[in-house]
Amino acid sequence: MTFLLIVPIAIVVVALLILALSLRVVQQYEEGVLFRLGRVVGQKKPGLVMIVPVIDVLRRVSLRIVTMPIQSQGIITRDNVSVDVSAVAYYRIVDATKAVVAIENVASAINQIAQTTLRKVVGQHTLDETLAETDRINVSIREILDVQTEDWGVVVTLVELKDIQLPDSMKRAMARQAEAEREKRAKIIAAEGESLAAAALGEAADIMMAHPIALQLRNLQSLVEIGVDKNTTVVFPAPLMSTIQEIGAFLTRERAATTTVPAAPTNGRPVGGS
Repeated sequence: MTFLLIVPIAIVVVALLILALSLRVVQQYEEGVLFRLGRVVGQKKPGLVMIVPVIDVLRRVSLRIVTMPIQSQGIITRDNVSVDVSAVAYYRIVDATKAVVAIENVASAINQIAQTTLRKVVGQHTLDETLAETDRINVSIREILDVQTEDWGVVVTLVELKDIQLPDSMKRAMARQAEAEREKRAKIIAAEGESLAAAALGEAADIMMAHPIALQLRNLQSLVEIGVDKNTTVVFPAPLMSTIQEIGAFLTRERAATTTVPAAPTNGRPVGGS
């Protein structure tokens, strides 16, 4: 009687064990690759998946975007400057079967090829291009990686240069170059200002030549500006004295002209004749 109870219980336990071994759960962000006796028989979508124990093997592959840092690489640029460049790459698997079958370790492979591609691309540019055209370099690295990883079922979505370390001597040289550039711009701006000022003074001189009194008025204005500072010394420009004399002579002539009475007109007959 006891044996008759043990047998059903054992069957139930074995059935539950087989059922447990047969059930797999594929997450929403995953895709399953099903191997049966070593051969790929299909892909499994997210959800509950049933397999044949011992015979089937289910490999889960994450389809999420992976952030992969590219460690700093010692690179010699095209103009023979040694720099250390680090970057970061973003990729995702789009074909789970290729990512499992075509390559043993997709993450390690992408990391290695990203390092070599980074050295190759940056080495083809000068230091100034590396510092100023990072966007173009990022696109070049991504395109090269995308072509290499296409057979692995991987798409590289983005590559960004993260840090560029320069030697101390190069930093000092760049600082001197930037300082010299600023001094050059300052001198050019000052020269342009002098040119504009000279042109304006030339125009003013032409106007004063056409109107001599304008120069004297400018001298008087200068005297007023000097007087504002409450100085004890008063400066009289030499042309001012002659101008004062000319103004005095002009006023004298005007007064003489106004006091002179013009003679009465005659009709041609002698005055007092009959």
